[in-house]
Amino acid sequence: MTLEIRFAEAADEAEWRPLWQGYLTFYKADVPEEVTRHTLARILDPAERVSMRVALLDGKMVGFATHHHHDSTWDIAHDCYLEDLYVDEAARGHGVGRALIDDLKALCKARGWKRLYWHTNETNTRARALYDSYGPADGFVRYTVTLEG
Repeated sequence: MTLEIRFAEAADEAEWRPLWQGYLTFYKADVPEEVTRHTLARILDPAERVSMRVALLDGKMVGFATHHHHDSTWDIAHDCYLEDLYVDEAARGHGVGRALIDDLKALCKARGWKRLYWHTNETNTRARALYDSYGPADGFVRYTVTLEG
């Protein structure tokens, strides 16, 4: 099997959408179509900070890693936040998730970013087994305040 990881392209939309839906289904999330379209447009806009790497196994898209970089108050260099990581159920166990994370680590190093970080649901045991291989969870607890209107 041949695994290729590259930046997303406009022609990837049809293959990406079922993966995106799989990701949303896993997290029991309902993202409006308008937000999905806007997110994809931002991913494809080189002037935006949000980007996506896609994983192709034998030419078929099987996963993605959406990320963005931002300033840090703890370092001069930027940090990279891995916002969404998903691998199609049928492609799991082939090292795709690890390859996507390793690819982002290399991208961060190449761009001079100092930290790659992410979070996941505490019950996501399969992904956490992979994540724990990179080091222990940092112990932070996330809080979310949703602002309306």
